Amino acid sequence: MYGLLRPLLFALDAETAHGIGLRNLDALQRAGLLGLVARRPAESPFPVNVFGLDFPNPVGLAAGLDKNGAHIEALFGLGFGFVEVGTVTPRPQAGNPKPRMFRLPKHRAIINRLGFNNLGVDALVRNVDAVRHRRGILGINIGKNKDTPNESAQDDYLHCLERVYPLADYITVNISSPNTAGLRELQEEQSLRRLIGTLREAQERFGAQHGKRVPMLVKVAPDLSDSDVEAAARVLADLQVDGVVATNTTVSREGVEDSPHADEPGGLSGAPVMAQSTYVLRRLRTRLPESIPLIGVGGILSGADAVTKMAAGASLVQCYTGFVYRGPILVRECVAAIRRRKEAPSRGHVPPA
Repeated sequence: MYGLLRPLLFALDAETAHGIGLRNLDALQRAGLLGLVARRPAESPFPVNVFGLDFPNPVGLAAGLDKNGAHIEALFGLGFGFVEVGTVTPRPQAGNPKPRMFRLPKHRAIINRLGFNNLGVDALVRNVDAVRHRRGILGINIGKNKDTPNESAQDDYLHCLERVYPLADYITVNISSPNTAGLRELQEEQSLRRLIGTLREAQERFGAQHGKRVPMLVKVAPDLSDSDVEAAARVLADLQVDGVVATNTTVSREGVEDSPHADEPGGLSGAPVMAQSTYVLRRLRTRLPESIPLIGVGGILSGADAVTKMAAGASLVQCYTGFVYRGPILVRECVAAIRRRKEAPSRGHVPPA
């Protein structure tokens, strides 16, 4: 069904199609007709336990598609084992001027410079509170407002962490979007240590306050140098974070130089980021203790891509751009491919970095 709808959606501006697609998913979900566009993965058990959480399957939706947590039930209906909403900021913000999202169909890619456009953390909390039934694990991705200087960034992250803590199954700290000026500077070793150290202390406080420990992950960029990856791994291991999401979008345009939109500023996602994202994932796996699981995201457009991420050291995978291009069938394909790999474990290993 999605194969029939995609040409209609792709005839529209990318951000307009994004909104229409989500609204239609909600309508189908409310009418009990979501099965017309999506068939869930086979119901035979394929749970995985990561971060101390039981995931129905290891294939998730990356943050960015549902920034305000307004479409959670419909998205779970597509078969994802987990859905990550956000990025959310303390205060509402409009994001960058439009147009700010561009498809590169030849390369199965997207460039976006949305800029953390969202209605603010209070709106997201209301939306999550209203969800009647979750069919998987819910992650909430938090960030800072663009007008908050990096010196005060921890205040924004702390505010969001406190607000979403009671509702999230896990929380991701986003310090790697290229679309908020200066945000990636928070990945520098000393800045990272200060920020994540502060958030780890708060995580433990909130855990005692609420009587539950919510895992906290950190999302990193694919554009880190080898020395940056090693420095980040040292900090994240020292601070004993619960997990790492590898990776966000890239500022590189390697491989898409011939695209009409290649000169648009923003983060590039989709097939062109697969190799570099997986390289960073692999290096992190070889430098982090096994007690810190990784989520592999970036460039997954097939079941084989998902298996490549798992072989590089991921415990879970996420899709976004691949989902835009392939639709819900990608979820089933990835689940099936990872299942086959699990049943033949001798095929999988972590290649040396």
